[in-house]
Amino acid sequence: MPMNVLASMENIDIENLILFEDNHLLVVNKPNNIPVQEDITKDDDFLNILKNYLKQKHNKPGNVFLGLIQRLDRPTSGVMVFAKTSKAAARLCQSLVEGEFEKKYLAIVLGSLKEPQGALVHYLKKNSLTNTVSVVPQGTTDCKRAELSYKVLADLEKISLLEVELVTGRSHQIRVQLSHIGHPVFGDARYKGDVVKGADLALHAYLLRFCHPVSKDTMTFIVYPKPDKDLWKRFDLEQLLHQQIYGSSLE
Repeated sequence: MPMNVLASMENIDIENLILFEDNHLLVVNKPNNIPVQEDITKDDDFLNILKNYLKQKHNKPGNVFLGLIQRLDRPTSGVMVFAKTSKAAARLCQSLVEGEFEKKYLAIVLGSLKEPQGALVHYLKKNSLTNTVSVVPQGTTDCKRAELSYKVLADLEKISLLEVELVTGRSHQIRVQLSHIGHPVFGDARYKGDVVKGADLALHAYLLRFCHPVSKDTMTFIVYPKPDKDLWKRFDLEQLLHQQIYGSSLE
């Protein structure tokens, strides 16, 4: 979806994005370039699109409750969980705060990293006027500690495929930290990765694991990036991710 195309109920097949739904949860695969919630652009946002979908599907009168538990940047795609009740929302938010969510991303970045895996710790500060985030010295007013770990899954010299796991969840965190070390995410115009004008951001939330707020079952969702994206097709994602998830090669 090009950056200048607005998302709406008319051009999104919501049912194909639903990964799981019960009385408490809605787990979905968010497309690129849709704001999770309303922003200054006033473009259709994912939260209200999903509310409208539930209202129509279940023929609900009045407003539909849907709790926003986590956020993805507008240009980022991937798996998200929403709560359908206030009780589920409270329990999921508490679980998130306590670090009980496992969140892994795939990122295609520019260049080859020196180390095949590692951890990044920076202090980030957001400029609300420009909606940008910068790495700043520790102790800077209003800065927040940001930590992630990464592993290089494949290296094609000009671009590399990384698996990234968040320890903290800061605004634009993955994009800013990787750009700061000289490896911006491909397609990221805001943080020095815009090598192809109009390209989608090559950042995808592919794995989400958490405890169901009512049944207490461990819920695991794995979603690959859209296969029709030429850049992602340069990597054998099925083979690479099978090794990451299950610890062995495909038979």
